[in-house]
Amino acid sequence: MMNNWEWILSTAVILSAIIFVLLYRWHIKRAMDTIEKMLDTAMKGDFSENCFDESRLSALETKFAHYFSASAISAKNVEEEKNKIKKLVADISHQTKTPIANLLLYCELLQEDDLPESARSNVEALYGQTEKLRFLIDSLVKLSRLENGIISLSVKLQKLQPMLGYVVNQYSFKAEQKGLYLRLEQTDAAANFDAKWTAEALGNIVDNAIKYTVHGGIDITVKIYEMFVRIDVTDSGIGISESEQAQIFSRFYRSEQVREQNGVGIGLYLAREIFSHESGYIKVISEPGKGSTFSIFLSI
Repeated sequence: MMNNWEWILSTAVILSAIIFVLLYRWHIKRAMDTIEKMLDTAMKGDFSENCFDESRLSALETKFAHYFSASAISAKNVEEEKNKIKKLVADISHQTKTPIANLLLYCELLQEDDLPESARSNVEALYGQTEKLRFLIDSLVKLSRLENGIISLSVKLQKLQPMLGYVVNQYSFKAEQKGLYLRLEQTDAAANFDAKWTAEALGNIVDNAIKYTVHGGIDITVKIYEMFVRIDVTDSGIGISESEQAQIFSRFYRSEQVREQNGVGIGLYLAREIFSHESGYIKVISEPGKGSTFSIFLSI
């Protein structure tokens, strides 16, 4: 049997333990409430380390406060840089559009004059290089806006046929000028994509196919799978060596065998970026001298 002192001591120990546990739980709850408040404030983008008295915070809470403060500053810096890029891109687009348009106009006017053959060839070369510059500026502006989130794609489930038909109509005349066919297989398939930007990306692929095909033509077909659709653009052109197939989607990459062609090496890179923003992807199967097939995969 315990005497009174032993009972009192035992009871005091138990009460002390209970009080300690309750205080510990209260402290943990207070710390969690403080961190939760920090998270809510940070998610709203209003976090300020001045909102918290560091002397009253635990070491863990203090570290969270410093982390959220640094994150808020970083997010603000990123937003400021994005706005600077947005303004720069807009300025480049605005400042170059008129001079390039004027150069093309003057070249067209010169082509209508009775020029010596040597001068005419120079004017045609100038016109071609100006067109190349226009395409490069336009592509860089689009790419910059896409990469920096200045524009966003409106991806939704829709039929592919109208978009494919638009691309074919855009490039049919160019194919006919080279004596090539451009055929589109009719389809009822639907996929998740942005019609405007996907047409831009697919147009770059079709344009390349026409540019590097001498005989035959280009076929566009669609195959439906359970989770995605595949759009194939198959040409009978010069083909791509296996060693170059992984590089052709790089920015400004151009193969040695096509450097004399009027290209800037950005079309396929832009196409890949667009499909990536749609949660899709692109791959190529090709053999030199036997043509290429570019396959675009879009989710259903």
